[in-house]
Amino acid sequence: MDNLKTNKILAAFLLAGLLAMGGGKIAEILVPHEELAENAYPIEIKEVAGIGDSNASSNKGPEPILALLASADVQAGMKLAKKCTACHEFSADGKNKTGPMLWNIVDASMGMKDGFQYSDALTKMEGQWDYSSLNAFLYKPKAYIKGTKMNFAGLKKPTDRANMIAYLRSLAETPVALPSQEQIDAEKSEIN
Repeated sequence: MDNLKTNKILAAFLLAGLLAMGGGKIAEILVPHEELAENAYPIEIKEVAGIGDSNASSNKGPEPILALLASADVQAGMKLAKKCTACHEFSADGKNKTGPMLWNIVDASMGMKDGFQYSDALTKMEGQWDYSSLNAFLYKPKAYIKGTKMNFAGLKKPTDRANMIAYLRSLAETPVALPSQEQIDAEKSEIN
């Protein structure tokens, strides 16, 4: 194919594109776009209290896990924790990374691991990383501690949180005692 024929074909495509763009502009001028004051076909939606209420479901906290801890799977918790190794160290002689080292974290004071610079939100928290606070934090960290630097969506399944907490509990020379039956019953009565 010679150069003249190639130029004619390319010119034809270019002309077709220019005609399409010009036609679109002319159509816009002839038939201007108008915003409707209201929908042409309004759809009425009835609100049903309790069912599908997004506010109720978003304010709902984590399910209780104290009863699950005794039968939790430490190995499954270890597998879940592999996602966390990019930011956290789990061994006794480990160092802080982007997040604090998590050895002996269960029942430790919040925001008090040596050598780690916590967010202001976490340093202002008082209390211990007990089973309930770990459950709430692992469920949705940014909802439990507003302003935390931890970018983790959370663990939605109660069994996953129980397995993770059981694994964290095992990361100590002397693991913290499992919850008593009275504590489990108290947690159940708070929900009911």
